[in-house]
Amino acid sequence: MPGVVLQVAAQPPHDRSSRGAMRYGLTVSRRVGNAVARNRVRRRLRAVAEKVLPRAAADGHDYVLIGRKASAGRRFDALERDVETGLRRLGAARES
Repeated sequence: MPGVVLQVAAQPPHDRSSRGAMRYGLTVSRRVGNAVARNRVRRRLRAVAEKVLPRAAADGHDYVLIGRKASAGRRFDALERDVETGLRRLGAARES
């Protein structure tokens, strides 16, 4: 089971204030655990997003990373692969 759910939406043309720069958001529900667990998952997802999205995500899109219970205990490199796989499956990966 993946440790993160990824959602992608193209930015509307009128909302591209910085020439279609990539933006992301994070969400972790209470079902993940108590506040300490949720904050840990948020920190991990933020680190993954800041490492993977600038090099692998297409510009002009908004990304939402949704944390799951598995996010807390999943290896960091596995979380990176989850995000990269999600980008490819959603057609939002940067073309090399």
